[in-house]
Amino acid sequence: MGAPEVAVSRFKNLDGSGPNAGAMMFRWAVLDRIMGRRRKSPASAAVPSVVPDVERLRTPPAAGEPGRVTWLGHASWLVQLDGTSLLIDPLFGERISYVIRRNAPAPLRPAQLPRIDRTLVTHNHYDHYDRPSVLAAGAPVVTGVGLGKGLPLPVRGLGWWETERVGEGVRITYVPSQHWSRRGLFDVNQTLWGGFVIEGSRSRIYHAGDTAYFEGFSQIGARFPALDAALLPIGAYDPAWFMEKQHMNPEQAIQAFVDLGARHFLAMHWGTFKLTDEPLDEPPERLVSEWERRRLPRERLHIPANGETLDLASLS
Repeated sequence: MGAPEVAVSRFKNLDGSGPNAGAMMFRWAVLDRIMGRRRKSPASAAVPSVVPDVERLRTPPAAGEPGRVTWLGHASWLVQLDGTSLLIDPLFGERISYVIRRNAPAPLRPAQLPRIDRTLVTHNHYDHYDRPSVLAAGAPVVTGVGLGKGLPLPVRGLGWWETERVGEGVRITYVPSQHWSRRGLFDVNQTLWGGFVIEGSRSRIYHAGDTAYFEGFSQIGARFPALDAALLPIGAYDPAWFMEKQHMNPEQAIQAFVDLGARHFLAMHWGTFKLTDEPLDEPPERLVSEWERRRLPRERLHIPANGETLDLASLS
């Protein structure tokens, strides 16, 4: 039997790129470690955490009321608006890829979730698409084209700018990000990656997924003006020569927020898993420092604790 056929990249970013990080990953994970070129930082850190009000979360805000969001660690969120509960990139397990252990525990167990109307998956990397967690939620899945094959759940695969409606009042639009996809050896960029804009009667929420800084933020902001909340990643950025093609640092995340024209910045994608070389607790420190340097309104910056619920009504 011959060697497996290597799949040709199917999807690309808005700028035509479609990074395959294989060679760069080997340099960073193996060669730079051997040569002592990697930045050393602790494998764990204290991360603020709160216990969610499970009973309150069982009932989402009704139509006509502002929505609310609960950070479940990393890129995982429970978004509730117009009588619906949406779960984004759920990850309840103690490890990803069997190796990387959680630094901060999952604040909710699947059994504590309210009834989930849709599970939204931004892309197929293991720290965003955790199949057991998606199955535990038990809801129909909305994701990018090509992802979700073999799931024993209804799956709607969207291209960029395509929309799925939930009930009468909620619209979910899949939007571009600057990233890539890979889950095995021979499936590079065979499934689409992106973020989500979630619109209800009173609230408009953007979840960026995994992304580098790119011109798409301005496009998203133009198509969806007056975003109430931008859920933006601030971690997994060091070393820059490798990570800046796929992730943002805190300073770039602030520029993305400005480009989007959103009202409130909600930080995510930090403190839960030690994915890269910066200290786990460094991203929010850099975020606050840059926010203050730019003299942006402090009341518009939010760094939720693990498990914290934010009511969009109180952020207005």
